[in-house]
Amino acid sequence: MSQPVVDVTIAVHSATRPIARAVASIVDHTEAPVRVNVVAHNIDPEVIRENLGAYASHPQVRLLALRDGVYSPAGPMNHGLDHSDARFVAVMGSDDEFAPGAVDSWLALQRETGASTVLARVRIGSRGIDPYPPVRRGRRTRHLSAHKDRLAYRSAPLGLIERARFGDLRFTEGLPSGEDLAYSATLWFTGRNLAYDLTGPEYIINDDAGDRVTFAPRPVPEDFAFLDAIEATEWFGGLSRPNRRALAVKILRVHFFDAVLARTQVPEGIGAHRHDLIAVLDRIETIAPGVTRLLARVDRRVIDEVRSASPDPKAILHFIDARWNYRTIGAMLPRNPFLTLHRQAPFRTLYAGMRAMSAV
Repeated sequence: MSQPVVDVTIAVHSATRPIARAVASIVDHTEAPVRVNVVAHNIDPEVIRENLGAYASHPQVRLLALRDGVYSPAGPMNHGLDHSDARFVAVMGSDDEFAPGAVDSWLALQRETGASTVLARVRIGSRGIDPYPPVRRGRRTRHLSAHKDRLAYRSAPLGLIERARFGDLRFTEGLPSGEDLAYSATLWFTGRNLAYDLTGPEYIINDDAGDRVTFAPRPVPEDFAFLDAIEATEWFGGLSRPNRRALAVKILRVHFFDAVLARTQVPEGIGAHRHDLIAVLDRIETIAPGVTRLLARVDRRVIDEVRSASPDPKAILHFIDARWNYRTIGAMLPRNPFLTLHRQAPFRTLYAGMRAMSAV
């Protein structure tokens, strides 16, 4: 094949993953020269070769192997990136696929805008279009701003990435989770002319895998070890106040409340994790002082309960459930009414996400 314009890395660790479907969605439906790097991770590559079927010998497919004994996608993703030399790179989960023409659409938008990263439109199985990131008015597609367009809500680097600018960037190894957060944040906060293919063919996250791993709560500090990776980047120290606030509010809304929810039903009780959860809150407040004021009222009730001497798991579950009722004042407004229309407050964030879901 000719020199590829895009190198796509797919890490696969299981014989049951539909790797042929993922590869077919790229090589059968892309006009531009593209190469797929399938990384057999901690599994006999011959098993993956067999699962690839005819695609194993396809000139645009390369089978790589990595045996590091670590159950994390960071290693194999980095292995694929290490073997990439195309102008652009992209990554894909082995359960997922690109809608026909997705790569060509991203390339066309990149040529038009000169973007260092083109964000893909994402469809999540039967749930429909992912509302994140909730860009301005739910319609912004050119010259995106990390804080104005709330790009931190896109945790995974899905789309097209310019290798000349980010060729040395790698996923964070050694983390139990969140290995893609520092990588993605670097794209959003240091990128150039960022673009969003909001109406183009989607990156499709399938939910039909049969070997998902059940989540078992880890120590809270392990859940937030990704903060060390983010704070260690060269760019973090120079972040403006609006950028710090945009990053911190996303970490609270997504990662912190998930961590709280996971520990409401553990045998030892949430009280056993209270001090670690409070330490995370204090750390995020240090990153962006006053950021909790931008949260919805029910979010603040969860935090109040966590900070109490004896957190009540039933009360926490009630408030977490109330977070999803967007027809209520508690879920839509912060405690300070003067912050209602703040860019990072619930109302504008949720409204933008709803409009993004309906973009055509």
